[in-house]
Amino acid sequence: MIISIAKALLIASVPTLLSVSNAAPNEEQSTGPLSAVHAFHAALAHGDAKAALALLAEDAVILEAGSAQTRDEYAGEHLGEDIAFAKAVQTTRTNEAVYNEGNLAWATATTHAQGNLNGHEIDSTGVELVVLTKQDGKWRIRAIHWSSHANKSDQIK
Repeated sequence: MIISIAKALLIASVPTLLSVSNAAPNEEQSTGPLSAVHAFHAALAHGDAKAALALLAEDAVILEAGSAQTRDEYAGEHLGEDIAFAKAVQTTRTNEAVYNEGNLAWATATTHAQGNLNGHEIDSTGVELVVLTKQDGKWRIRAIHWSSHANKSDQIK
């Protein structure tokens, strides 16, 4: 009897589960931490340094290639290079995940970058970790860590 009730509840819940999976994104999904990460990458790809910096908290730190930069250092030293890279090289993000605890979130992704930058062929695989906090109702990036390696030519798919 209990198994029959459990089966009936499971069967009855399938349409509800399907409708949730096909639903439009809710406000949190469209304004949440992953949306801020996507907006940051879109700003880089469109060459919009002002928009990219607006998504970085004042005390943000960017970790890449064994060095750390403050938001101001990044703006003056490396942001232009990241914009040039994002505009020239196609990057595919996979395995995106976001973890959220109140006003703190962290997002991870795997990346594959392929293209040509200043005459150099690029084919690399990387990972990204972005830490965000929600302040005044908006998600801001507090830290970014990028790590990547060149793919060997025999590994190109």
